[in-house]
Order: sequence, then C-alpha cells, then structure tokens
Amino acid sequence: MLRRIVPQQLQLGMYVHRFEGDWLSHPFWRARFLIAKPADLAKIRESGITALWIDEAKGKPLANLPPVPVQPRAGPSSPPGESAADRVREARRASMTWWPIRPDKETHDRAAARQTVQMAKQVMKSVLDGARLGHAIRSADVLRVVDDISSALTRDAAMFLGITRLKTKDEYTYLHSVAVCALMVNLARELGLDDKAVREAGIAGLLHDVGKMAVPEAILNKPGSLTAEEFSQMRDHTTRGHAMLMKGVAIPNAALDVCLNHHEKMDGTGYPLGLTGDRLSLHARMGAICDVYDAMTSQRCYKAAYSPIDTIVTMRAAVGHFDPDLLFHFLRSIRLFPPGMLVRLQSGQLAVTLPVTGRRARPRVRAFHTIADRRDTKPHDISLSGGESGDSIVSEEDPAAWGLDDWESLRDRLLAGRVVADDEGPAASAASGPTRDPTGSAVAL
Repeated sequence: MLRRIVPQQLQLGMYVHRFEGDWLSHPFWRARFLIAKPADLAKIRESGITALWIDEAKGKPLANLPPVPVQPRAGPSSPPGESAADRVREARRASMTWWPIRPDKETHDRAAARQTVQMAKQVMKSVLDGARLGHAIRSADVLRVVDDISSALTRDAAMFLGITRLKTKDEYTYLHSVAVCALMVNLARELGLDDKAVREAGIAGLLHDVGKMAVPEAILNKPGSLTAEEFSQMRDHTTRGHAMLMKGVAIPNAALDVCLNHHEKMDGTGYPLGLTGDRLSLHARMGAICDVYDAMTSQRCYKAAYSPIDTIVTMRAAVGHFDPDLLFHFLRSIRLFPPGMLVRLQSGQLAVTLPVTGRRARPRVRAFHTIADRRDTKPHDISLSGGESGDSIVSEEDPAAWGLDDWESLRDRLLAGRVVADDEGPAASAASGPTRDPTGSAVAL
C-alpha cells in the first residue's frame, strides 16, 4: 500500500516510492529505493522535500501513525507531466489495501521493463518531435525517464537491455535513445561514478542523437548506401544537435559534450572535430561505445542486427576507435565477454573466457592458474555470479606479461578441453623460468 508521509516520519527500512516537489531538488538521482543507511535518512530529512510516498508492501510500514492528508495543489511542486486527476487517482489507490495475484518474479519484471520502455519511448517521441519543430528541450522533460530506466536496471539489467534491442524501423530513433541511456547508466554504475555523473550520463544518452531531427527522414531511413552529399548531412547531426541543446533549458555539460563528440575516435579519425582520445571526456568516450553497440545490435532498414557477441568481437577488433580500458568495463557492465580472453579473476586465478551457452546464461570462464601459489591447476569451469559471494572478472590480461608466448595454442587447447590434469601445466608449458606479472611480483610460470 502506498502512503504519503513527511520526511520527519521516514524511518530506516522504509521503501521510498516517490518524492513530491521539484524532481531536480531532491538529493537522490533515483526516486524508488530502500532506506538502508542512516546517512540517506538524514539527507532526506535535511532536504527541502515537503512530502514523499512510501510503499509499505516493499518496506517497513508506518506503524501507529495516521497518514498525512493529501492536500490538492498544483504548480512547480507537481511532478512533471502529473495532473491533478493523476494525484487524485494515486491518493485513492493509496487509501486501499489490496492483494493482487502476483505472477512469478521474472514475468513481473519483464512486464514492468516493457512498460518502462514504452513509456520512455513515448516521452522521447514527444521530446524529439518537438525538437524537430524547433521547440527548446528542457532537462526536466527527460529526468523522470532516466529515473525509471535506472530503477528497471536495478531490478534486472540484462532483461531491460535485451528488451531495448527489440525495435521496428519506425521506432528506432526513439528507442535507440532509450537504449543508449540505459547502456550509459549501466556503464556509469560499473565505473563507480557518483550520482550526479550517473544521472548526467543517462540524460546524455537520451539526447545524444537529437541532431538527427534536423536530418531529412529520407536520409535517415534510406535502405541503400548514402551519397557523399547525404553522408555529409548525416554527419552534421552532431553539430546541429549540439546547437539545439545549447538553446535548451538546464542541459548538463555532459549531454552537450556527448551530443557533439560521440562519433569521435581515439585515434583522431572521427568527426566532427577529429579529436584524439586525450581530448575526449569520459562521457564522450562512454557515448561512443554505447551508441555503436546499440546501433550494431539493432535491425535497421539497411542492415540486419548483429548478435551481441558478434558486436563486441567487432568492436574489440576496431583498434583506434574506442577506449580499450573503457570497452572492457563496458563488457563487464553487460556481463558479456567474447571467448578466448585471458582474464584475472577476483579469486586470484587466471582464466580464459568461454563461449556463451544461452541467451540468459551467466558468463563462464575456465580457470587454469592460481596467482598467489604461482602454480598451474587442473582447468575448471566457473560460472561468474558476481556480488560478494561470487567470482568475477577483474581485468583483461596481456599474455606476454605472463610469459605466455604461445597463448593462441594454449587458448585453443583450453577452449577445446584438451588440457588435462597430468599435463605439465598450461602456463608452465608456455614459458620457461620465472617471469613478472603486471603487478611487479615474480611468478614462476
């Protein structure tokens, strides 16, 4: 049951469903979460928030206290897009206790993810079509979309990202923006960026292609190759989009930057300015990766969709295009690794990544060397679950740094399962004598 309270009534263990007041003024980049930390509780109580809604089905209920009456009001304190009728309906729902028949969690999460995608698509259609007509873009118009996408990623990132890949040619422009937003937020979380940077990454993803609203639809949807003149107009979408956002309201600098520079490349061969990697911001380098990944995995009028695994293999082979370290973190964020990578595990082992076995399968590796003991082990498969109790990939490793000069042969043997327990050891057979691992300690391989 939803209940409206004032910040002073909030307690640890309660689940925040929604803040009232100006969305920009509250101290959190997402609106739905469990109050688990005293610092978060204090931050809300000290903020300028006048009231909030809690979900008593998901957290601690408000015991022995009457609910705060809902006062009809309008103006800037109303959430963007919410009418008085919407608030009345929500108040009525909040006053009733009901017990629906709940489907299993995966079915429920999938339905919620699809609903979020469709809602986000409608918002972006309104924003981008308005931009096509010359209307100024306001940051507040898309902030709630970022919040809803962030919440969906928290529930099940893989499911939500999978749904965003399902696009028809008529809705590609709008859903591409939604997908890139989700990928940017997901990557920003993987990088451990602060709340402000994560929020701005999401806004940048939503608005990165706004300049395509100034490109004729005949060019955007042309099934064949573009002429030189058409390609020139297509390339102009970065500068045109930047000009549109400059006229907008409260557009973050990160969104301006990504809009202008998401087609730049690390080696300086991109456009519009030909900037090299050392002159590109983190958000711009993130945008380049997320934009290409979604474009390649989507069906377009002029090409079929690549599979996710074929896409990341192709992107890794595009030397000079993407920031390689950032691309590795992107792989971690989507939990998808091409087979044959030499990686270091959180458990202190060297392993090779294995082929993906199913659409929703966890990534797997075949470990073969214990770093701390400086010894080879019988190859064994590990399903990477992550989290505090599971193993995860920490970094991609350079075979030469480990003395694995015959890595390609060893890799193929490991992938084929031809390294057995009585071998002299995969690493030992590949190098003679000690070498030094990348951290500087001597390791006998």
